Parts: sequence; C-alpha cells; structure tokens
Amino acid sequence: MEIAHTQTWLKAAAAVVIGFGLLIAAGAWPPLSAPVALLADLLIWPLDGLQRLELPETRVFMAISGGVMVGWGVTLWKLADHLLAEHLAAVRSITMTGLYSWFAVDSIGSIAAGVPLNAVANIGFVVLFVLVFRQPRQAHA
Repeated sequence: MEIAHTQTWLKAAAAVVIGFGLLIAAGAWPPLSAPVALLADLLIWPLDGLQRLELPETRVFMAISGGVMVGWGVTLWKLADHLLAEHLAAVRSITMTGLYSWFAVDSIGSIAAGVPLNAVANIGFVVLFVLVFRQPRQAHA
C-alpha cells in the first residue's frame, strides 16, 4: 500500500510540474501571458507591472522552457506509472538527481540574472519531491 501512496503523490507532483509548464508555454502567446507576467513581476520585485514579456525572444524561451517542464512532468508520471512499483530506488534516484541538477542550474542562473527570489521559489519544487519520497528507503528497498 505504501508504493500506491508514493505513486499517487509522484503523479500529483508530476501534475504540478506539467501545470506550471503549460502555464509558462501558454504565456508565449500574448493573450495568455498575463499570469506569467504577474509571476515574473512577483519574482522581480517590486510589484510594478514592468515585466510585460512581449519580446519574441522572451516568448520563444517561454515556449521552450514550458515544453521542457511539460516533458519532465510527463516523464515523471510515466516513471510513477510503469517503474515505481518494482524499482522505487531507481525512480527515486532518477527523479531526485534530475531535480537537484535542475535546482542548481536554475537557481544559479536566476541569481546571475538578478532574480534571486526565483531561487527561493525553486525550493518549493524541491520540497514537493522530497515529500513524495519521504518514506524510509528500507521500507521499499
């Protein structure tokens, strides 16, 4: 039963990643960009409405990064669906290694870009997946 619980939570976490990815990718189309512009405005404090995300190079990278997030979320979902029950340790290792790699690169890049608040916000994703795999390792090994 513990595996089913972990599987459900991993799928829920994957759905969060997919949702963020879809939100960011949708923001590449100007009529749907308001939520991402607001998020950018919150991350690039103060809340002043200056982050408009109108430039084509900004929009294309929103499409790319949103697509990568959706792909990562779908991959996590499929890992939960097809491998978790028999290979928990491997799925945990794959997921957490990828997550920590993303966290380091994204956070360092955010700080370099002058948006350290995004690095702080990234901690939420790390906590989400740490909670998914919080059960003792030996319980599933």
